[in-house]
Amino acid sequence: MSLNLLWSTLVALLFLAPLVASAEPVNINTADATALAKALNGVGPAKAKAIVNYRDKNGPFKTVDQLAMVEGISQKLIDKNRADIRLGDKAAPDKASAAPAAPAPAKPAAKPAA
Repeated sequence: MSLNLLWSTLVALLFLAPLVASAEPVNINTADATALAKALNGVGPAKAKAIVNYRDKNGPFKTVDQLAMVEGISQKLIDKNRADIRLGDKAAPDKASAAPAAPAPAKPAAKPAA
């Protein structure tokens, strides 16, 4: 590989890296509007401010899907950002994992003493 090709590839990667880097997860119950706008794709300053205003008026979000009650926030936008949205310390569950967990299998009965 020539030095020029290597150099141009490196420069291209440096410029593209911010575009492909994933956003940091954000807690929608504690983040300010600036942090929300920075972390969520498709959420600019106006939508981020609307999220904060809704939260201030109605209390913390109990589910990620409750964001749809904020004017300007669609279910499609929520689904696009679901992996980066937090409600507290842990990740917000996706729709597939929202179902209750299956019960643990029963332990086999102990063998009677002979």
